[in-house]
Amino acid sequence: MSKIDTQDWRAFQISDLFEIVKGKRLTKAAMTEGQIRFIGASAINNGITAFISNKEYLHPSNTITVSYNGSVGEAFYQDEVFWASDDVNVLYPKFEMNEYIAMFIITILKKSGKKYKFIDKWKKEDMEKDCLILPVEQTGRPNFSYMETYMKNRAVAVSSELTALQSTLKLDFFKRLDIKNWAEFRIEELFDVKRPTSRSQANYSEGTVPFVASGNYNNGVLKYLQPNKDESLEQGGCITVSPVDGSAFYQEKPFLGRGGAGSSIILLYNAALDLYSGYFIATVIRSVCSKYAYGDMANKETIGNEVIKLPINDRNEPDYKFMSDYMAHMLEKASRTFLGLRTFMG
Repeated sequence: MSKIDTQDWRAFQISDLFEIVKGKRLTKAAMTEGQIRFIGASAINNGITAFISNKEYLHPSNTITVSYNGSVGEAFYQDEVFWASDDVNVLYPKFEMNEYIAMFIITILKKSGKKYKFIDKWKKEDMEKDCLILPVEQTGRPNFSYMETYMKNRAVAVSSELTALQSTLKLDFFKRLDIKNWAEFRIEELFDVKRPTSRSQANYSEGTVPFVASGNYNNGVLKYLQPNKDESLEQGGCITVSPVDGSAFYQEKPFLGRGGAGSSIILLYNAALDLYSGYFIATVIRSVCSKYAYGDMANKETIGNEVIKLPINDRNEPDYKFMSDYMAHMLEKASRTFLGLRTFMG
């Protein structure tokens, strides 16, 4: 897409568009584990650095977080309630904002914050005085409708590019690996193979905890639900496998798993997994188990007996460090490509 013509855009003071609220310090010692996002001064993962249950100083969804310290100028749209650290400013819109408008403004916010990377902080009082150059209506107001339409069109274009990218990466994943010296392992030799607690989404209200089912997209997450009182969640740090088509995903944080039926997911636990080795092995499992279909579904026993090939170390054990390093490299490559697709100004 060609570069936007900004010739007729105008400057708007950030404080005229947003109320800026400084985040609140929460030390690691004071954190309690949970499902609420903790937003820190990070340039990755939407700014999320932990998941907590502390609720004293939460911010609402449909806001923007901006790091004023650390990764200065990094900005993210928050679509869930969260706690912002004291290194983060939270922007509350004074207009009717949605995700598309937010993403448009975030791109410009990041450009504005670049100058502060050299002086370490983008303080609240400086941010309030700074201006954003935005498209305008004939009335002189920011043209939010244009911003929304532009980003929706960009989303369609990026989606098409990502589909092509994912196909390329899927081929590239194994093409770049020399698997001649890999060893075979039965899944049940490496993992504690489990079924989730019997549950159906129909018995829950909407909430913030992922409900993981046998889907082959969105990391298996069907929707977000509110757990019942005193209900135990499936622990994160595992791989979920769909018996319907062999789709496999790494689940980083606690979730509600669909159980109690033939198509309920299968859980694979191994304490040696981290985020990236989990992604690696999930990709391998997916390639092996794609033979299953709705009329010929897998089950806990057949998945446990499946044989997968993995890289090994000099002790002939799975080389989790290699897998983690390799997948981290692959995802960094994908991220660079994705960021290139999303860049639309300068």
